[in-house]
This record gives sequence, C-alpha cells and structure tokens, in this order.
Amino acid sequence: MRGMYLLGYDIGSSSVKASLVDAESGKCAASAFYPEKEAPIMALRPGWAEQEPSMWWENLVLATKAVLRGSGADRADIKAIGISYQMHGLVCVDRDRKVLRPSIIWCDSRAVGIGRKAFENIGEERCLRHLLNSPGNFTASKLAWVRQNEGELFGKIWKVMLPGDWIAMKLTGEIRTSVSGLSEGMFWDFRENAVADFLLEEYGLRKEVLADVCPTFGEQGVLCREAASELGLREGTPVTYRAGDQPNNALSLNVFEPGEIASTAGTSGVVYGISDKVSYDRLSRVNIFAHVNHSAEKPRLGVLLCINGTGCLNSWMRRNVAPSGADYEELNALAAGVEPGSAGISILPFGNGAERMLCDAEPGCSIQGVNFNIHSRAHLLRAAQEGIVFAFCRGIGIMREMGLKINDIHAGKANMFLSGIFRETLAQVTGARITLYDTDGAAGAAKGAGIGAGIYSSPAEAFASLERVGVTEPDEKTRGAYLDAYGLWNERLDKIL
Repeated sequence: MRGMYLLGYDIGSSSVKASLVDAESGKCAASAFYPEKEAPIMALRPGWAEQEPSMWWENLVLATKAVLRGSGADRADIKAIGISYQMHGLVCVDRDRKVLRPSIIWCDSRAVGIGRKAFENIGEERCLRHLLNSPGNFTASKLAWVRQNEGELFGKIWKVMLPGDWIAMKLTGEIRTSVSGLSEGMFWDFRENAVADFLLEEYGLRKEVLADVCPTFGEQGVLCREAASELGLREGTPVTYRAGDQPNNALSLNVFEPGEIASTAGTSGVVYGISDKVSYDRLSRVNIFAHVNHSAEKPRLGVLLCINGTGCLNSWMRRNVAPSGADYEELNALAAGVEPGSAGISILPFGNGAERMLCDAEPGCSIQGVNFNIHSRAHLLRAAQEGIVFAFCRGIGIMREMGLKINDIHAGKANMFLSGIFRETLAQVTGARITLYDTDGAAGAAKGAGIGAGIYSSPAEAFASLERVGVTEPDEKTRGAYLDAYGLWNERLDKIL
C-alpha cells in the first residue's frame, strides 16, 4: 500500500532542513539538513549580516534529495509542500527574477536609524495603532536603506520578497506573500486591513514592489518543471503553506488560540503568545505580527518576546564555571543539588547586547549576592538557569499587561527545556503548565501544508498525533521560594536600570 506524504522546509540562517511527514500517522519519515556546518553570514561592516539566496536553494536541493533517499518515498506520493523561513529578510529581484544583491537578513542592524526616524516623523501613536510596532529594523526599513544607499540598484528592483517568498518563487514561479509576511516586514496596516500606504510614502516606496497576497493556508502555486527536475519531485505538486519561523514554531507546537504560548530557549530565547485583540505595547518591548490563522474578522496575533541572553549564558557557565569537560546533563545535576533561590545569588543574563524588552537598555550580565563562605559553583550554575527563567518571566509580565492569558507554555524538547530546573522554575513563577513536544519547524511546515491542501480538516486533526513527551505543573506548596527569588532578582535588575 502506497503512502501519502507531506514535505516541509525550514529555511534558517544556519541551515536548511527538510522533513517528510507521513500524512496518515503524522510521524516524520525522514529529515535532513544542509550544510552540516553552520552556513556562512557575510558581514562587510559591523552590524551587517547578509546571505546569498542561491545558497538557501542549493542547500534545499541537497536536503530534498537526502530525505527522498532516506525515506524511499515515491515522489508521486508527496501531496503538498510547506515552507517555514527566517523572518525579516529582504530579497530584491528584477523583472527577469534575478537576485540583485545578497539578502539583508534578520540580524542585520543597518536600518535601525531609518526606522527610528520614521517612528518620529510619522508619530509614535499612529505607528503603534496601525502597525502595532515601531517601523524598527524590519524589512520595510531595510528596503528604505537600499533606496537611500544603493540608488542605481534600487531603480532595477521589480519585486521584493521575504526569504520564504523567494523560495516559493523558485519552487512555483509565482511571486506571492501572505498577510503574516507583510506584517513581519511592517508593510501591513491592521486598522485598515490593507498595505500600510503611509509607511510606503514615508520611505518613498511603490506599492507595486510588493508581492501579491495569498492565504497562509491554501494553494500558493504548484511545482514548476524546472524546480521539479532539480529536486527530483513531481511537477504540479502544490505549495500550500508558508510562514515565518516563529509563527511556524507556534504552529508546530499546536499553538493557535489565546492563552496558548510557544517558547524556545536556544542561544537566545523566544516567547510567542497568541492574542485575539488588536493591541500593542506602548513601549514597543515586544513585537506583534499576524499569526498563521489571523483574519480581520477573527484576529489572532502573535506577540513575540525575544531575549538575547539565554542559552548563551548557560554555555558560558559550562565553559568557564563547570568542571572541565562537563556536559549539560552534569551541569543540571550539580545545579539540582541546590535549593530554589540559589541561597540568595541572582544572575542577570543580559550579556548578549541590548534587550528590547528592557527598552533597549544594555545592563550586561552581573552576578549578585555571592557569599564566599557558603556559595559554590553549583549555586552559580543554578542561579544562571533561574536568571534566564526570570528574564522570560519579566517578558511574560509585559504580555499579561497587554491582556494575554498565559495558561499553557508549549515547547520542543530541546536546549534549555531539557533542564528540569528550567522547566520547574518557569512553571512555578508563571503559574503555567509547561508541555514538551517532539517536533521541529520543518515537520510543522509539512503539517501546515497538509492543512492548506485540505488533507487535514483542521489544525486539531493535523496535530492529533503530536507526541507529548513531558508536562511540568506549578505546585502551590513550593511556589513561595521561587517567587521570593524572582522578587529579589527583579529588585536587583530595577536598581541597575
């Protein structure tokens, strides 16, 4: 009996991953990523970050062929394709669809000043009411930078795309985007439910430069002959889903409705909550985008909190404080021998640049409350994990100020969420249930494609097979010690700020 498969891509700045999912069982049949070492990022000047889109495509081809070999699936059995991609990037093409310059990717900061000036010129109230964010360093501001600094090249631009839109163009020949994509680039006016003409006017941009809008779920084009031949796939296979990596991570964790939260904690950390209210944070400490299931009639907005100093602090502790050669499991075991609160030590984990949730303050990392007579490396290791969690909790407090209900935090079983201390501290301080799942972005994009193709009747059906691998509940009997430690940590941070 032949199977039915869904193919998902995750276009990251480090690698491109492909996952082939069995549509009936929901299980991953094969996955692969390229390059095996981290993909290069070009930084011609401080604060710049660029990548060649052709590199994404080359790695996508390699990953596709690897999953076909690994699964043994017949290409005719692949019924739909979904795309997840690194957010906020800028790809510029001419009328021949030739890429005019390397993509200015998400972590490039060259347009910060341009966005700040637009925020002042347009007015903070108007920007926040209509864009739900400041123009910031997002895709629209990056395009304005090209206009101001590369005028001759700018004159050749026919269309601009996000990284996932460009990949979809390579697959189908169609140049399209989504409302979610336009919102992440600051091109979408939530009050008017249309392209943000006032920002285009401020930046001297033509509306025609933007791609046509298509739904997040649904047929967005079919695999063209050239792409099918290069990938070893069937011509005519539909592309039926695309989303930025954070909305897609939320989808992968079955986070669609208010009260549900998706979180990741790698080098940096993200908390992504769903709101049903078109609202904003007046201090712009979080970013707000259209979620994958957003509509004007039924708003679903992704409120995104990013924390720079998370897993990088834990990694620093492993290199500089833990016993030589210790792995993360050994770090966790040492830290677990210390009571909650780390006997009065507080670590502020902000040593990886300015923090948006702190209004772009850069307090740095500091260790406070050390007593040479009672504290050991184990106390420092636990305090580091608690400090990372407390940074998450401070950001979650901002979300609650905005009216978000935070009852369930969904996360993949990876990185900091592998630590029991991390999970327990987060549950105790927030009062939310922490649920871990076995999934990733490429597998989520494959299931998104299944929803878009009508293979699944609903997200509930698509994610019915999502494997839950752990639950941590808050415990009222022991919350006090955690809340006391969090209170002390906040006092110390506020003094520095």
